[in-house]
Amino acid sequence: VQLVESGGGWAQPGGSLRLSCAASGFTFSAYGMSWYRQPPGKERELVAAISSGGGTINYADSMRGLFAISRDNAKNTVYLQMNSLKPEDTAVYYCRADNARIGRHYWGQGTPVTVSS
Repeated sequence: VQLVESGGGWAQPGGSLRLSCAASGFTFSAYGMSWYRQPPGKERELVAAISSGGGTINYADSMRGLFAISRDNAKNTVYLQMNSLKPEDTAVYYCRADNARIGRHYWGQGTPVTVSS
């Protein structure tokens, strides 16, 4: 099983980044997917989640309207479009796969995002 995040890096305040998470080794379309982030010195927090079929999406209140999660089950990939970035969005961003029915979940290794001028 692998979840490989990419697309992180540096952005200026007000800029945008698009993160990708490519999955392999499990039935991607059977798993809900989510993005978490862990700012420096803080705990990991949920950013956004999308159901296995993509029909249900949830965001943390502070990200709603700024970030957008999506998935492409044909490509086994989940995305996080991040707009209007702020310095407080600086964190390591992780994707997670969940299948509550069988009680399994997987984490990616994370991709760092730095927002600064």
